[in-house]
Amino acid sequence: MLEKIDPQKFIELCKRELKKIKEVKPPEWAKFAKTGVHKKYPPQEDDWWYTRAASILRRIYLDGPIGVSRLRTYYGGRKDRGHKPEHFRKASGNVIRKILQQLESAKLIEKNKKGKRGRIISEEGRKFLARVISKVREWST
Repeated sequence: MLEKIDPQKFIELCKRELKKIKEVKPPEWAKFAKTGVHKKYPPQEDDWWYTRAASILRRIYLDGPIGVSRLRTYYGGRKDRGHKPEHFRKASGNVIRKILQQLESAKLIEKNKKGKRGRIISEEGRKFLARVISKVREWST
């Protein structure tokens, strides 16, 4: 269902819907925080927190159950070390952890109760994603 949707359109509309949920909001420090040690500057967008939250929600749907460590690897990148060779660095765990906690308090995701550790989409989260997907389909036509 979500695999056939354009990711950019989905994340844009999901971001708009997440802004309406009071549990999901950037903390005070988010204006100054980088998204990982591999980045030189903090994000330039004002609403980058919602974009990352929408992207994480999509990742959990596609790859779930998934935890902070795998998400850190997914959002990581190459660190510029001057004249030395670049090395891969993971993304900020604090940003991802706080977004996961907010999505969990909004009841869009939940901790996996079966075998594997990590987060999965909750029933309410599936309904939320279905609404967003239907809006993406309307927007695309």
